[in-house]
Amino acid sequence: MALHPEHRRARAGGAAETNARFMMMEQTRSSGLLSGSCCRRAHTVTVLFILICTLVYVTLIEETPQDTTYNIKRGIVSSILVFLCFGVIQAKDGPFTRPHPAYWRFWLCVSVVYELGLIFILFQTVDDGRQFMKFIDSKLGVPLPERDYGGNCLIYDPDDQNDHFHNVWDKIDGFVIAHFLGWGLKTVMIRDWWMCTIVSVMFEFLEYSLEHQLPNFSECWWDHWILDVLLCNGLGIFCGMKFLSWLSMKPYHWQGLWSIPTYKGKMKRIVFQFTPYSWVRFEWKPASSLERWLAVCGLILMFLLAELNTFYLKFVLWMPPEHYLVLLRLVFFVNAGGVALREVYDFMNERHFAKKLGQQAWMVAAVIVTEFLIVIKYDPYTLTLPLPFYVTQFWICGLLGIFIWTIWRFLIRDVKMKYKETRAIEEERRAQRLEEFSSVPDILQGKTNILGPRHRK
Repeated sequence: MALHPEHRRARAGGAAETNARFMMMEQTRSSGLLSGSCCRRAHTVTVLFILICTLVYVTLIEETPQDTTYNIKRGIVSSILVFLCFGVIQAKDGPFTRPHPAYWRFWLCVSVVYELGLIFILFQTVDDGRQFMKFIDSKLGVPLPERDYGGNCLIYDPDDQNDHFHNVWDKIDGFVIAHFLGWGLKTVMIRDWWMCTIVSVMFEFLEYSLEHQLPNFSECWWDHWILDVLLCNGLGIFCGMKFLSWLSMKPYHWQGLWSIPTYKGKMKRIVFQFTPYSWVRFEWKPASSLERWLAVCGLILMFLLAELNTFYLKFVLWMPPEHYLVLLRLVFFVNAGGVALREVYDFMNERHFAKKLGQQAWMVAAVIVTEFLIVIKYDPYTLTLPLPFYVTQFWICGLLGIFIWTIWRFLIRDVKMKYKETRAIEEERRAQRLEEFSSVPDILQGKTNILGPRHRK
């Protein structure tokens, strides 16, 4: 029986869509690290079975301890683990797929758990919140002295006969390597040299401005600009850009592990599993439109706020800098922040901005704001210490300069350019009319009398 043309087109379109979907599935299956193995499946039934067996064992076989504190801790940890298991196998995938989508789903669930913990701390009193940290670690919950990195700022101290450069060595500790590695990872996340440099320099200005609030921000001038900006941050940004250059030039043609004949090729394929599946170069283009300019300014502001929260949270919650919770927070932001920045870039790269912000970007923004609210609630006195007069003048001049440049760039300059373009178009149209008029024959312009000389006046 002959089909209607519309039915034939619908069937052809459905077949083309099915073939494209099948080809995509085959490409994903063949390019996986363990093609044809169990690593590609979600194992929802298996995880559910193991979870139920564990709960049955705890309920019917294991004897419940009589320690209330231990039971509360174990109950909270078990609840978090159950939520993480659910999220890893059921949450929606993000933009990253390497080394495995479940890895990034895990960090999405960790961000949810961290945000819930922050909200719990936010709703406590200051004393209860600080004592709750002792519930996590018995060593916490006591006030800590802040270290001052300022003091004697002489690079060469002639009075010290043992070591003339002791001031330099005193400022160099384990955080120097952390600065270098941190900015290398931040560069890989942001993927833009100018933005990384702006954030690095602006944070040093923030440390100058807020050293009257936190003694930890008090540093020598050469510690700010030589040790931090040029050496640690600058070298980290340089190495990060080199790594980005290698990723951009690297060929992305994937092959299944078991289809590689040599052991060397298999080991190389396993190592490359921890590199991106494909590469996207970030082009933020902040000056291309007012929307992108405001979005990039907001992104830089959130980045700086996350950096400041690192120091203020330690201060208000009485956590030493070397505590494992501080390190875990940084590890969290490295993983969740990388996905969040990619989702923000995709959000900005859509025409007139996308309608929906990515799930990880939404969670990271909520985490940063909640951390700052905790700082405001737990120590409003420190945050409201008045800025020195010269610092206030500096920031007023800087913000005023940014505001004036924004008005000139996106309002005055754009209006002038549109006026010039409109005027150029009108002049071009006028020139075209004159050219068309000049090409019309004389008989149509009234220069020749078609009735002959007898009828001339």
